[in-house]
Amino acid sequence: MKRLILLILPIMAMLAASCEKSHFLPTASGRPYEVMVVMDSVDWKAPHGRALFDVLDTDVPMLPQSERSFRISQCERKDFDRILNIFRNIIMVNIDKTQYTRTRMKFTRDKYAMEQIVLSINSPSKEEFRQFCIENRQEIVDFLTKMEMNRLVKDLKKENSKVTRELAKEIFGCKMHAPKELTSFKKGKDFLWTSNNTPSGMMSIVMYSFPYEGPQIFNKEYLTQKRDSALKANIPGEKPGMFMKTDTLCTVVKPIVVHKQYAMEMRGLWYVENDCMGGPYVSHHRVDTENNRVIVTEGFVYAPEKMKRGMIRRLEGSLYTMMLPEEQYFMEITPNIEEEKRDTLAKEEKK
Repeated sequence: MKRLILLILPIMAMLAASCEKSHFLPTASGRPYEVMVVMDSVDWKAPHGRALFDVLDTDVPMLPQSERSFRISQCERKDFDRILNIFRNIIMVNIDKTQYTRTRMKFTRDKYAMEQIVLSINSPSKEEFRQFCIENRQEIVDFLTKMEMNRLVKDLKKENSKVTRELAKEIFGCKMHAPKELTSFKKGKDFLWTSNNTPSGMMSIVMYSFPYEGPQIFNKEYLTQKRDSALKANIPGEKPGMFMKTDTLCTVVKPIVVHKQYAMEMRGLWYVENDCMGGPYVSHHRVDTENNRVIVTEGFVYAPEKMKRGMIRRLEGSLYTMMLPEEQYFMEITPNIEEEKRDTLAKEEKK
């Protein structure tokens, strides 16, 4: 009996440690892509505050109309209490020449609430803070977007499209989680298309593959050609001569990291030749080394009467869930900003 107790005690201690945060912390409030800036109004309205506002007040890239990346709110430092401090995304601005010698930013998870991100930007002066915001605008936007994508990916793992999950495994040997409403599908040779198939706010996931011929293929011209070929063959229009095409003038490519492996992101607009349909898309191109092929996952939206930001972001989150046949474990989208661990934070708070 004594031996059994000695075996159980360490297990109970581990469970208590893992549950400690969730037991005492509330769940973060707010909607996806909402950001609260903790900064006094006099500073928020000054040039250095406007510099941060301009960073956040940007458009989601490659949409057919202007849609803001974030919903922005601001509160005074004195009003940052137990109600406001459970916001899901918080930016804490600290300007103090006695405390900081240079401008840096770091983030903390679950500081005041579960599933919360607190980004701290510390600077010795207002002018240096202003310049830092200008020079690091994309880094800040990318960080906040990645953190929201990670939350979305967690939700997709809990609830997703059975059709997409099973067909991705059947056709490509891959795991993938897509929004649960994607229940309609079409299969082709090395091709899969799943959709919610609605006349209003149509969301689609496409998967296709082609032989890998070396790293030189990862360029806009080659990948666009492969995209147009796959979609023309598998997603025809209502009449002969109608088919999907890529708007090459409104398409950009950039290298990214997915599951700690190289990938190429392509983002832009699509249209239907000889028709008036079109919308935004985003795709990931990844090398399946076991089968010497490139697997493409893409999300595209057709919603002429609606805002498209939320829909394309849900589909983009799905792309990050795709796991190649040789991948065993999902890895979160890596933050591009230094993380301050909670044990370090606790030591600082005790001082």
